Order: sequence, then structure tokens, then C-alpha cells
Amino acid sequence: MQPASFLGFLAVPLLAGVLLAPVPAAAGGHDRGAPDAVRRAVEAGEIKSLADILASIRGKLPGEVAGVEIERERGRWVYEFRVVDDKGRLYEVHVDARSGEIERIREK
Repeated sequence: MQPASFLGFLAVPLLAGVLLAPVPAAAGGHDRGAPDAVRRAVEAGEIKSLADILASIRGKLPGEVAGVEIERERGRWVYEFRVVDDKGRLYEVHVDARSGEIERIREK
């Protein structure tokens, strides 16, 4: 199996596992989104759904999505994607959940 297709093969189960797993609140200035709070924010139109965000940033990422979290940072929701490029480098991509704008990309 080629590296790129293998990463694609792994991305779907990893993404599903991250999205379906319960996420406890974190200490400090960051609060990981409890599923009910995230669902309410999407339904109220406060933030975009993960599907909408992925559709809008798909061609702007430096590789394939391997994982995702949503956190409340300083009073606002931020999607945090882990992305792996074709050379195996890992990136962290922060996306504003309200606007869908990529805020920063950094190599891990």
C-alpha cells in the first residue's frame, strides 16, 4: 500500500474516533468542547459544522487530515486539525470555527 493511500485509509477511522470520543474539559485558558455544547453552537449558527469547515479548507491544507479537536480558546471556538503531508511531517492547523478562516499552520 502506498504511503499516501495508507494515510487516507487511516484518516477516516482516526477522524471518526476523535469526533465520537467524549472529551473532558481542560484546565487553563482552553476548554475542549463537550459534544452537547458544540452541537448547540452549530445549531444556533454560532459556529460552522465540521463538514462545512472541511469543505472550505480542503485545498488549503498542507496534507491529509489525521485528527481533529474543537476547543474554546479565550471565549471562542477553534477547530484544531492534525495534518500529515506526503513526507510524513505533522502539522497543527488552527481554524476559527465561526468564520472558517485558517488562523495558523505550524509544523510539529
